[in-house]
Amino acid sequence: MNQWTALNTFWNSFGIPAYDENTVPDDAQMPYITYEASVSGFGDEIIQSGNIYYRSTSWQGVSEKAKQISDYIGGGVGIPYDNGRLWITKNSPFAQRLSEPDDDFVRRILLQVKSEFH
Repeated sequence: MNQWTALNTFWNSFGIPAYDENTVPDDAQMPYITYEASVSGFGDEIIQSGNIYYRSTSWQGVSEKAKQISDYIGGGVGIPYDNGRLWITKNSPFAQRLSEPDDDFVRRILLQVKSEFH
């Protein structure tokens, strides 16, 4: 598994589809996650974002998914890849609710993480 695949593995480990934010299928059905796909050199820390999307009138489902991801990361989580490990921790602020101006029924939470490739 390479760095790109490790990043994809992390975001797809939460029970709903996750897509590189640049390649979300036109027919994607909510709920899903989009994530910023970028990699770095050994030991470089980068800030990355993910977005959780739900279609609902309530914040409950999307908030529970954000908590699941937060709990999974805890103080840091490692994803092994060829000759290394992707280390992910929470950035501050970690989670933020955002509105979608074109659709009152979309609930989105922006997540901020720090990633290091070791």
